[in-house]
Amino acid sequence: MLIPLDEHQLLVFWTQLLVLVSVARLFGGLMRRINLPSVIGQLAAGIIVGPSIFGRVWPAGFEWFLPEEEISSGALLAVSWLGVALLLVTAGFETDLGLIRSLGRAAALVTGFSLVVPLIGGLLVGVALPDSFLGDEADRTVFALFVAAALAVSALAVIAKILSELGLMRRDFGQITVAAGMANDVIGWVMLAIFASFAASGAVSVRVVLETVLGLAAFLALAMTVGQRLVDRALRWVRRDGANIAGAMTVVVVTMLVYGVATQALGIEAVLGAFVAGVVLHRSRFGQPEVLHHIESLTTSLLAPIFFATAGMRVDLGLLDSEALRWVGIVLAVAIGAKFAGAFVGARLAGQSPRAAVALGAGLNARGALEIVIASVGLSLGVFSETAYTVIVIVPVVTSVFAAVSLRMVVRGWRGSADEQERLDREKALSQNLVVKSSRILLPSRGGPASISAAQLVQFAWPKEAPATLVSVVDGGERPDISVLEAVLNERVVDHRSVSGSSAAAEITAESRLGYGVIAVGVATRHEGQLYSPMVDEILLNATIPVVIVRRARDLERPLPAAFSRVVVPVTGTRSSSAAQEVAFSIADQLGTEVVLTHVLNRKTFVPRVLKRRTSDLDPSEVVAKELMDIATLRAVEAGVWPRTLIPSSANVPMALVGVAKDEDCDLVVLGAQLRSVDGRPFLGHTVETVLEQCDANVAVVALPRRS
Repeated sequence: MLIPLDEHQLLVFWTQLLVLVSVARLFGGLMRRINLPSVIGQLAAGIIVGPSIFGRVWPAGFEWFLPEEEISSGALLAVSWLGVALLLVTAGFETDLGLIRSLGRAAALVTGFSLVVPLIGGLLVGVALPDSFLGDEADRTVFALFVAAALAVSALAVIAKILSELGLMRRDFGQITVAAGMANDVIGWVMLAIFASFAASGAVSVRVVLETVLGLAAFLALAMTVGQRLVDRALRWVRRDGANIAGAMTVVVVTMLVYGVATQALGIEAVLGAFVAGVVLHRSRFGQPEVLHHIESLTTSLLAPIFFATAGMRVDLGLLDSEALRWVGIVLAVAIGAKFAGAFVGARLAGQSPRAAVALGAGLNARGALEIVIASVGLSLGVFSETAYTVIVIVPVVTSVFAAVSLRMVVRGWRGSADEQERLDREKALSQNLVVKSSRILLPSRGGPASISAAQLVQFAWPKEAPATLVSVVDGGERPDISVLEAVLNERVVDHRSVSGSSAAAEITAESRLGYGVIAVGVATRHEGQLYSPMVDEILLNATIPVVIVRRARDLERPLPAAFSRVVVPVTGTRSSSAAQEVAFSIADQLGTEVVLTHVLNRKTFVPRVLKRRTSDLDPSEVVAKELMDIATLRAVEAGVWPRTLIPSSANVPMALVGVAKDEDCDLVVLGAQLRSVDGRPFLGHTVETVLEQCDANVAVVALPRRS
């Protein structure tokens, strides 16, 4: 039976939320202004409105604000635990298991040493701490394990925040720091699950270890297999008609609750289930990036501040007598020194430079939500006394400040190696692209030579980390042979789908709404009354993402065209022209292809004299053309390509481009187009359609979707 809060209890509850959110957000914002994690300010806010300050300055007011009634405390703690559950979902979203695996030896050594060394130090401290730090009837061994876990792990969220604010996330050492932080989080939650089981049973036993480990292993196995498939199906279903933020949010919340219920039923904290739910949701390719933004907004603006402020309210600095303060210093020294030493040794063994090893030791000292959760669980299970809880919560506050300040000092003036800087510049350029990105590629195919040419262009132009989905178009029940396409795309992750030929365009368009970045389709002969084929025309009309049309070179007898040696790229100054340049520059960067940037001066077009520079005697159209070519050339050089430029004149721009392609003996022309609909058919522009019709070389058209 539900027992409602009375009017006074509701007033107190809403007042608690108002005060905690306001003060936590205020102090969190102040911390960010001085480049420190907001969690520090939120914890400080809780300490201020808790017994440490508010309770001593105005005891009567504090007693009204935080009464000892169980139902009032339960309501506030329920909100705070919901906050930490959503916080852990976002942490799971940021956990990239593939990154941990890819960094291999370096990540493993740094992770191992940065955990083992402080874990040993924490065990020694836990054994040495006085009995007053233990909860009522707490087992000393379980207590020492909780202390060790709290001192050993790092906080991924705080690490990521510090690295992001300093612009170090994609640095080599930054990637290792993130990978080690992820592994710290995963191992930390597993340790918490096992140690909490010890606390619940009252002692350390082999039976409890086996039950917890086997139960956790079974849960993880089911969560990552059956659970992953169910989450994928749910996210795919809610996205069947396009973006659906509300539906995806429902899937996220339900997944979090299901996983939380499962882990709590196993005797493991529900927050571990929330973390695993975040990992599973992040692994789904049908997710919508906007969902994470909405969850983060809700969590960071309301629920997480309540959790951290509530955690701070449970700190009572008045419990720290001279002996306790001495132990605070010892605990902090062990926490910082052991974590730094472990990370430094692991980094040096992995072949990192001394400076990178120091940066890793500094960065991995950041602690936050996980340590506070460990302290909160320890307090709720009776493992920690109020004094021990206060000491443990002080650790993430001090160590996060240490990590932010020391890391900023270490990296000052350090840009890394030339190779690292080149990689960072390429990644920055890729993130700013319109079309050539790391998102999934959709490649429909009937198995013919045209789709093979499209696959080859995709393989050379898109980064290898961009996965692809091959969609086999089945006509008459006979599946096409796509083995050649699979061989062309052998360096990237490829999955497969099949669609019926009669409904291919509709199914492909629907599939493209499920998180893809581009559709690449090969075309051959033109059909009467259509641009190329009924399927391609319908895809172009209904696509909401860019479509790359690849028309295979004429009179080509081999299945695969030769690797592109020279590419002509018309330059017009439009977004679609920039997208075409991205494709051409990416191919050139990978293959060493010569790029010929071309702008045809249309002598039929009148350019107003107002555009003419006063200091130049050139025709205004030539001035504009030169400026466009300078911009395109600069983009090419930034992409690592040194192009040639041509500015011919003609009254027939399309045929002039066809002539340039022939005179330059190019084997690829890449054009940009803005999709339009004319009389119910897609229209790419007179120039593009003429080049597609008349040019003998391979032609690729990067068509941006119609504007709504």
